[in-house]
Amino acid sequence: MTDDVRNRISAKYCPRFGQLAVEFGFISEAQLAEALASQVHQELAGRGHRLLGEILFRKKLVSAPQIDQVMRELLRHAAANADQA
Repeated sequence: MTDDVRNRISAKYCPRFGQLAVEFGFISEAQLAEALASQVHQELAGRGHRLLGEILFRKKLVSAPQIDQVMRELLRHAAANADQA
C-alpha cells in the first residue's frame, strides 16, 4: 500500500490497531498480514475472536508498552472524531 493511499484512508476513517502498529514501525505489513490471517483462521475454526494486539504480543512482535502507545493513539483519534461530530 502506498503512503498516499494509507494517508487518505487514515484521514477519512479511524485507523485500526494493525495499521497504527505498522505506521509506528512496530511491525511490518507482512507481520500484520500474518497476524490478521491467524485472527481470521482462529475465528473460523470456532475458537472465538482474539484481539490483534494479543496475537502480536503472544508472537513477541510487540511489547506491552507498544500496545499501550497504539491504544492511546486510537483513543486520541476517536476523541478527535467525536469532537467533530
